[in-house]
Amino acid sequence: MKKTTFHISKMDCPSEEQMIRMKLEPYSAVKQLSFDIPNRKLEVYHTGEVDNIHQAISELKFNERLENTEDAAELPLTADDNKQRKILWWVLGINFGFFVIEMTTGWISNSIGLIADSLDMLADSIVYALSLFAVGGAVSRKKKVAKFSGYFQMGLALLGFSEVLRRFFSESETPLFQWMIVIAILALIGNLVSLWLINKAKSDEAHMQASAIFTSNDIIVNGGVILAGILVYFLKSKWPDLVVGGVVFSFVMRGAFRILKLAK
Repeated sequence: MKKTTFHISKMDCPSEEQMIRMKLEPYSAVKQLSFDIPNRKLEVYHTGEVDNIHQAISELKFNERLENTEDAAELPLTADDNKQRKILWWVLGINFGFFVIEMTTGWISNSIGLIADSLDMLADSIVYALSLFAVGGAVSRKKKVAKFSGYFQMGLALLGFSEVLRRFFSESETPLFQWMIVIAILALIGNLVSLWLINKAKSDEAHMQASAIFTSNDIIVNGGVILAGILVYFLKSKWPDLVVGGVVFSFVMRGAFRILKLAK
């Protein structure tokens, strides 16, 4: 058994991790992958030479660099998969639940910021569900799921952008700032609980680290919606809500493109 370490400078989220896993899955020589997303590191445990594995990774154009290859007597112990799955199911449930809540209250309160935040929650739910649903499946199945998820998320983002433009060029009502602030605070609490659950697992696994990064980003988005609600109150204007909504929809669209890369 050998262990080859790669430095992959463009690996910074679950999309790149999933793409690498799917790319290397057909290689029987690959026995285990260990990801360190914050440090852009990938350890490949394999038999035989590393040339074909290196070539496969380089085809993804993630600016990889082979650092070293050394003998590894045995595979490292893996984390408790059942425990991680339970936590990811809880995080998925929280994200999807707040998608429904924010989408509903966003339409009621006329807040595009809440609607955008709800779609950001849905985007995260899709990533978590994709990972949970596709585990152990064939590469073709994973690609089909990724393709459907990516196009679905892209469609939602385009609908969101069109609504931002419609409200920008029309005399739409000023959103109800009270709803914006209260619901965004509840979503913030939900994301803090999710982050606590993920950190409680004390896992170094890449997908758990990536989930923590996603949830941390959601907390920032929640803060943006709260700030927009405060500005709507003081300025008596819809513009802060539209600006925040447009920014969040751009995040959702970027996530859609990353997911669609998995289907190639």
